[in-house]
Amino acid sequence: MQNIIFYVFCFGFIIGVLLRSFIFVNLYLVILFGIVAFAIILFHIFVSKNKWGIVTGIFILAFSLGVLRFQMADVPAPSVFESQVDQEVSFSGEIIDEPTITENNQKLILEIEINEEKTEILAIVNLDKDFRYGDEVNVEGILKKPENFMTDNGKEFDYVNYLRKDGIFYIMSYPKIEIISHENGNLMKSALFYAKEKFLDKMNLAIREPESLLMGGLILGEKSSFSESLRQSFVDTGTIHIVALSGYNITIVAEWIMKIFYSLPKNIGIGIGIFSILLFVLMTGGSSTAVRAGIMASLALFARVIGRNYDVARALVLTGIIMVLVNPLILVFDVSFQLSFIATVAVIFFTPKIEKYFLWITPRFKLRDVISVTCAAYIFVLPFILYKMGNLSLVALPANALILPFIPFTMILGFLTGFAGIISYMLAVPFGFVSYLLLHYKLSVISFFSHLPFAALSIPDFPFLITLLIYVYFVYKLFGKSIKRFFLETQE
Repeated sequence: MQNIIFYVFCFGFIIGVLLRSFIFVNLYLVILFGIVAFAIILFHIFVSKNKWGIVTGIFILAFSLGVLRFQMADVPAPSVFESQVDQEVSFSGEIIDEPTITENNQKLILEIEINEEKTEILAIVNLDKDFRYGDEVNVEGILKKPENFMTDNGKEFDYVNYLRKDGIFYIMSYPKIEIISHENGNLMKSALFYAKEKFLDKMNLAIREPESLLMGGLILGEKSSFSESLRQSFVDTGTIHIVALSGYNITIVAEWIMKIFYSLPKNIGIGIGIFSILLFVLMTGGSSTAVRAGIMASLALFARVIGRNYDVARALVLTGIIMVLVNPLILVFDVSFQLSFIATVAVIFFTPKIEKYFLWITPRFKLRDVISVTCAAYIFVLPFILYKMGNLSLVALPANALILPFIPFTMILGFLTGFAGIISYMLAVPFGFVSYLLLHYKLSVISFFSHLPFAALSIPDFPFLITLLIYVYFVYKLFGKSIKRFFLETQE
């Protein structure tokens, strides 16, 4: 019964957030629903003793809490800034995240406060100045509200809500900007970003571009410096995930951390391990994919402390609830979050069902596991990618099969190169040379497949109804028996 209550509550909460993401619900109606749900639960606990009644009450209560949580997060843009849209403005603010550096510009997230009202602004600036997290700056320019735009393959990108999920309501394009002071940010976050920068600098001395860019993406999720053509090559070959600090990369790092602290007393080692994983995720920038993987790895370690078996399915659901509870806007407006969970479901539940079809592949270098996992994940995320992005890679499976078996060893060499470089450049050279060879091989594979005339197709109008029906079918095939068992248990 506890298992049933857990899943009913979680999915009730998610459905509440999902509905409120599209439809406004009156606050008083939500409170009324919550009171009614609570009454239903009490009635069926103490009077009717009906399990279905308890489950129904819990679902309605969780649904109401989901709607309420989104309501609390869905704050309007501050009025003091709304009145200045499309006008020349001058603000002082602080850079609250690492700058995102591209080929032509850099993007800064600024926190501005006026008359005790705060907001975040995305400032797009030139590359002529070196900005850092924690810098206090003065900006002068036109304050604009973001607008949705059409991508190259004809899909509309919801840029407004993409920024809104991070609390960003305004943008300023190439304002006049001056640094007032440095080192105003959180000390721990500043130290982590500093360590990350020094690590990458030492690693890049031993590995030249563009191979060093790929290594930075593999181990720390750094992809902002990629050229547009190289980034498109990753997209066309279905390999962009290897530089997005996916759950696969985080899991490898988590396993290393666990092994490093394995010799310590159990509770101390696992505690340090969890803390190290969370620091690593923070240092990489804290993308939703990295956060999800970091939380799951931490839950796995915590399960060892309390002596319970690690239920990966329950951990995945709990991770989703935690992330949506912190920021409910990511459920609908964060494509990375959505893709990450779809792929993880595929790896956990679909991979075991298709492994039997790959017995003819050699298990050496874990090639059989890599191909089965890649196929499972790609089949599952493909409908969503077609609907959201309209991009179909026809070479993703062979490209990933040739690259993924070498990822763990490459990551190890990358860390060794960076840490050795901190001590001495000469110590880093041997590791850097071998790293370069492996990275060059990967880029060659990506370049070969991306230049094939049939590498990728654009399907801009893939119907939502077909996408929905495909995932309904997937859910039925994977969880049909479990759902039937769930209803039988509630009737006992």
